[in-house]
Amino acid sequence: MANSINTNAGALVALQNLNNTSRDLSVTQNRVNTGMKVSSAKDNGAIFAIATNQRAEMGALDAVKQSMQRGQSIVDVALAAGETITKALEEQKSLAVAIESSVAGSAAETAYLADFNALGNEITKALAGATFDGVNLYALQTVDAEVKTGTGSTDKFVLKTVAAGATTVATAGGAVARAGATATAVDTALKAFTAELGALGTKSKSLERSLTFTGKIQDSIEVGIGNLVDADLAKESAKLTALQTKQQLGVQALGIANQSSSVLLGLFRG
Repeated sequence: MANSINTNAGALVALQNLNNTSRDLSVTQNRVNTGMKVSSAKDNGAIFAIATNQRAEMGALDAVKQSMQRGQSIVDVALAAGETITKALEEQKSLAVAIESSVAGSAAETAYLADFNALGNEITKALAGATFDGVNLYALQTVDAEVKTGTGSTDKFVLKTVAAGATTVATAGGAVARAGATATAVDTALKAFTAELGALGTKSKSLERSLTFTGKIQDSIEVGIGNLVDADLAKESAKLTALQTKQQLGVQALGIANQSSSVLLGLFRG
C-alpha cells in the first residue's frame, strides 16, 4: 500500500477495531452490571418476548395462589366452626340419653332440656358465624363459591354450589321438646354433619395440593426464564478482563498508526 498523508489506512483500521472492542466491552459491562445477557429487546428480541410473557404468567400465578389461599381460609373457618358444632352435638347426645332416662315433667328433665336447647342455640350461632370474606359454606349461596386454580378461564375449584343449599342441624336452634331431644335424632344430625365436614376436609387437602403444584410451576418458570436471560458471570468476568486489555492495545495501535504521517516527514529531511 502506498504511503500517503491524505489517507491513513492503518489508523482507519485501528479505529474500526477499537470501536468494535468498545461496543463488545459495553455489552459485557452491561451483562456484569445487570447479571443478564438479555435485559432489553435490543439484546435479543425473540428471547426478550418469551421471557416477558413468562414473567406475566408468573404474575398471573401469584394471583391464582392468592385465590386458592382465600379458598383455604374459607374452608378452614368452616372446619373450625365444625369442630365447635361437633362437640356441641356430642354433648347433646349425652343430654338426650339423660332426658330419655328422666321422668317426664320433672325438674331434671327441664334442666336437661334447657342445656340441650342452649347447645342447639350455640350450634346455630356457629353455623351463622363461619364466614370469611363474605362467604359462609354453611349458608345458602347466591352464586357458586369457587376459586381459581389456574390461569385458564375454566381452571376453577368449586367450594359450594348454589344448588347445595344451606346446612341445617335438626337439633339446632328453637325450643326442642322432649320428643325431639333423642339420641337417635342427635346421631342422625351428627352423621350428616360429620359427612359434610369430611367433604370440606377433602377440599382443603385438594387446595393444598394445588397450591404446592402451582408453586412448583412458578419455580420451573423462573428457572426457565433464568436459563434464557441470565448471564454466566464467570464467563463474562473473564471476557471483561480480555476486552479491557484489548481496548488498551487498540488505543496503542491507533496511536502508532497516527504517527505514520510524521514518519513520512522524516523522509524529506536532509
